[in-house]
Amino acid sequence: MRLDDRKWKIFNAIIKTYLDTGEPVGSRTISKYADLNLSSATIRNEMADLEEMGLIIQPHTSAGRIPSDQGYRLYVDHLMTEKEQEVQEMKELLIKKQDRMEAVLKNVVQVLANNTNYATMISAPQYHRTKLKFIQLSIINESQLLAVIVTEANIVKNKMLNFEHGLDNELILKLNILLNTSLNGLAMEEINLALIAKLKEQAGIHSEVVNRVLDAVAEAIQMDEDLEIYTSGATNIFKYPELSDSTKASELINAFEEKKELAQFISETSADEENTGIQVYIGDESPIQTMKDCSVVTATYELGAGIRGTIGIVGPKRMDYGKVVDSLKTLRSQLDHLFGQEDGDDS
Repeated sequence: MRLDDRKWKIFNAIIKTYLDTGEPVGSRTISKYADLNLSSATIRNEMADLEEMGLIIQPHTSAGRIPSDQGYRLYVDHLMTEKEQEVQEMKELLIKKQDRMEAVLKNVVQVLANNTNYATMISAPQYHRTKLKFIQLSIINESQLLAVIVTEANIVKNKMLNFEHGLDNELILKLNILLNTSLNGLAMEEINLALIAKLKEQAGIHSEVVNRVLDAVAEAIQMDEDLEIYTSGATNIFKYPELSDSTKASELINAFEEKKELAQFISETSADEENTGIQVYIGDESPIQTMKDCSVVTATYELGAGIRGTIGIVGPKRMDYGKVVDSLKTLRSQLDHLFGQEDGDDS
């Protein structure tokens, strides 16, 4: 069913107003929408047409109108089409940005190793304290539901959920409306027990579906478990006698090749929200056993919207700290500018 632009704006206003208030919507209320600029009489005529089309109904005489099941279906189908297109555009843009960022980060870590003569690492940006942008639930079959979760940083997460009981389109329609009107724009810490209890109560016998979707949202908003790390200059370790002992050197090089310990180090040191400047870990201060004979200097680069990554330099305790700190300051500034400029070019 297709509506002309004016009918769609009026229909959309009815839907949104009713979702907000739960009360039947009259022509006078709709006329207050700034982008309509229509008289109450014109709006009443259009509402009469929408009622004839079965998209809105009058619950009782002299009342305003509320959406019908058919109206809800049209609204959600239109919403899902828009969101699917938006998700696809986001994915294409993210792939493009990810490829470009990967090339930049690999180049950065190599240049840093060459300039300092130490081992270097840099993590791909992670997403901290991000907010939920929207949720799209789609039925795959009677027992499977696909939840597409998009955060404000335009990160798209897909989660397949399995259920023993059958799912139907009307249920998913109502859950899409319920979850999006209640959760959009919230950070994970704002989705508290009171809000969860309210959502479950509104979902009634389908509270388990809401619970599973909320678990998927929590998983999507948290930091990615797979931390991508790029390294360079591990063999520079052999240039320093105190680190060139065969056992020590092999353990350090293995840490740079396997990257598990590096990921643990970055995760532990970046967990502190205030720990975003340049940090120096000397000897036993390092949480990684294989780096107890080294110094590790790290810096955080920020890309906005809660997005940040870590740059690290590993060398002997007698490293040139002044040069290393200056290099990290310059590099952090260049990354902030580079990716900030690229984001501006894409908008």
